[in-house]
Amino acid sequence: MSFKKLHPLLKESLENAGFETSNALQKKVLPTLKGGSDAYIIAPKSTGKTTALIIATIHKLKAEAFEDSPRAIIVVENKNHALALKDEFERFTKNTDLRVYAAYDEYDSEKQKKEIYFGQDIVIASPARLSKLYFLNGIHLGEVQLFAIEDADYMGRNNSYNHILRLSESLTKCQFVIIADEMNKKIENYKNSFMHNAHMFQQK
Repeated sequence: MSFKKLHPLLKESLENAGFETSNALQKKVLPTLKGGSDAYIIAPKSTGKTTALIIATIHKLKAEAFEDSPRAIIVVENKNHALALKDEFERFTKNTDLRVYAAYDEYDSEKQKKEIYFGQDIVIASPARLSKLYFLNGIHLGEVQLFAIEDADYMGRNNSYNHILRLSESLTKCQFVIIADEMNKKIENYKNSFMHNAHMFQQK
């Protein structure tokens, strides 16, 4: 898939970051992600799956801020992963007005509520903090278009699996994406709930 078919501002960001075309995995998954279908993307590290998610997210949000409620939620394991993914997103959103926010357990939840309230487009959060913010009415999920679990190999620890399951019940007309290095029983079990029609991409 050529990057020519992406939003012009996103295409410009990719070119500035040294990306000329999609790699083998991205060629397979990007048409499905851009089309709005749910998907499992299971592949080893350094295969470009996180970049595919970032590209699909920015393209879906039309590379521009809109109102106040988050339109994309990316769930990650912890604070370090949240901040690292936020930095990676910001590599590709510099020339847009998209707002990217990281929410994690080691930060005051009341402050996070206020910071999210003033408007965020993409929220990257750990499962427990996202769940807490939701049940404190600190984050509105009614406008979410994309809900993704990044590096989902950690599912099954610290009640993360159940946090995601409960949150998924509050999301409607939303695209779900799960990214992991390997398929495991926990993330496979989501087929019985919100991932039952998901496309499966596996690369060894």
